[in-house]
Amino acid sequence: MRSCDVSSNTESNPLQLLSVIIPARNEQDCIRSMIEHLDLELRLNGVPHEIIVVDDGSTDSTWRLLTELATTIPAVRPIQNTGQHGFGRAVMHGLAHFKGDAAVIMMADESDDCRDAVTYWRLLNQGWDAVFGSRFLKGGGVVDYPWLKLTLNRLANLFIRLLFRIKLNDVTNAFKAYRRTTIDGCRPILSPHFNLTVELPLKTIVRGYSWTTTPITWRNRKTGESKLKIKEMGSRYLFIVLYIWLEKYFSRGDYRRENVSSPGHGIREESIPATADYNGEHSTAN
Repeated sequence: MRSCDVSSNTESNPLQLLSVIIPARNEQDCIRSMIEHLDLELRLNGVPHEIIVVDDGSTDSTWRLLTELATTIPAVRPIQNTGQHGFGRAVMHGLAHFKGDAAVIMMADESDDCRDAVTYWRLLNQGWDAVFGSRFLKGGGVVDYPWLKLTLNRLANLFIRLLFRIKLNDVTNAFKAYRRTTIDGCRPILSPHFNLTVELPLKTIVRGYSWTTTPITWRNRKTGESKLKIKEMGSRYLFIVLYIWLEKYFSRGDYRRENVSSPGHGIREESIPATADYNGEHSTAN
């Protein structure tokens, strides 16, 4: 476990509802099993939840399957992004409609472990403003990660860590959790594509919200194809990273969270070890 500039993260009121936001485009082969598994995992662990699936212009049967699921799983709320498409736009559409006081962003392709969402919920209820999963902490891991993407991922994350002087080693992964107040504090959200995956955590850190990390696992999708196109996204990632870097060093704190010295506020960084026991059981996937 590691920490810096430690301040209290105790919140007096427990969270009431977790909103899981899932952008989906042409995911007919996996969307049903993903949602059914997620809903079951959250119910078995007593997590009050809603599952917002944003159909981002699918041309297959994704929307039909979502409407069918909504009739059998009360927590499912399918919505359509009828405007411009893109991963970031779909997530923003979900963030404009969620009802919870906390949100988790997950992928539709079953690459994220639903048990890790339960861990996120429990850590948020300890008072953290955000929880960042890392596939590269002890206890985490990746399965069938294409070697080229893995190499580029590690280089990109090293660049971000050095640029921002932070210890978080998996900034680019979308699967993270935030309190509603944290999301509101990150607005306006600018990234229309996958660069949103770095915008939200970096703004959370730069603007003074408390955060913690926990090991998670990731498996490469078994069906369909990845929507991330590296050649198209490189400059977009660089733009948003430099944009937030300029905010960090030149905005004179104009966008930082107010009253950061009060309980539950301020910068706090902590890594949860893989052996941590939450409420008597271990929820992090092995």
